[in-house]
Amino acid sequence: MPTVQVALGDRSYPVLVESGLLTRTHELLGQHGLSNRRIAIISDQTVASHHAKILSESFPEERPSLHTVPAGEASKSLSHAETLCREMILNGHDRRSLVIALGGGVVGDLAGFVASIFYRGIPFVQIPTTIVSQVDSSVGGKTGVNVAEGKNLLGAFHQPKLVIVDPATLATLPAREFHEGFAEAIKHAAIRDAQMLTDLLAIDPEKREVPADLLARNIAIKARVVEADEYETRDIRALLNFGHTIGHGIEASLPYGEMLHGEAIALGIRAALLISEKHSGLTPESSRKILDLLAHFNLPLRLSESIPTSTVMEKLTRDKKFKSGKIRFVTLSEIGKAQVIETVTREDLEAAIHHLRS
Repeated sequence: MPTVQVALGDRSYPVLVESGLLTRTHELLGQHGLSNRRIAIISDQTVASHHAKILSESFPEERPSLHTVPAGEASKSLSHAETLCREMILNGHDRRSLVIALGGGVVGDLAGFVASIFYRGIPFVQIPTTIVSQVDSSVGGKTGVNVAEGKNLLGAFHQPKLVIVDPATLATLPAREFHEGFAEAIKHAAIRDAQMLTDLLAIDPEKREVPADLLARNIAIKARVVEADEYETRDIRALLNFGHTIGHGIEASLPYGEMLHGEAIALGIRAALLISEKHSGLTPESSRKILDLLAHFNLPLRLSESIPTSTVMEKLTRDKKFKSGKIRFVTLSEIGKAQVIETVTREDLEAAIHHLRS
């Protein structure tokens, strides 16, 4: 099966990619030294209704405990994290337990955060069930929750022990949730792998079929960046934020869940392309290739007039990507080549947000 190793010394772990792996979870945990632990599955109510029974039945003896939250970004909160921790304590879990995060990016971030604080930290395994979580958020160890002031402002670096990617889980996704994840795959192509644009264009957006090797290529891009800059201290991991500065600002300007993460990132990518043309010499033809691919997956490219530029600016300036108040923005000089620059001004950001309304 396609396997990507995330090499981080004693925190290293494999990412396994193959259809049908969900039914082999118990076996895979044993193969990777994670047996003989009590298991707590954390999922959302929608994902659990599709996949929790299959996952639980892969364990031949003691069944894992199941802990669910409502589906949606609003569940990434301190209150839900506390509730999950208390449920696990009441269920008899302790520092010898293992958390399995079964779901998309929200579940992965929340369950990973719970694992990072429960009894001061216990191991966890990621089983991502959406495109965005399979190609991006399940790898890298970023966990966290949102607050009213912004996304992911509270959290911890806590690497998983294993990531199990089963492309078959994508079959249950509604069209909107399936499409939004491709914003992250397009981001990977834009910053590191120009050829991947062609490969992504070959995917039928109306089917739930994504080749395992294409998922693995995306994961490998994320893994190599994480290996080079695990804690985002060298501006290398920051390259993964292409499209996210303005994208997060847009997402945080709306009630959680009203716009999906990938939809906001698609708008953020369009804005970043405009800024890349001005500051880094990206050609309009290159921008058009990326925009056409976003449109191929039915991702939004226009920002509603109902979202004020001032609100987006307020939200994005609280983002972690600002360093001592200075704007650190990811641009492209060409497809496949990204860099972090500090010459972007507030006026550039405001102009790019305005551009999204055209």
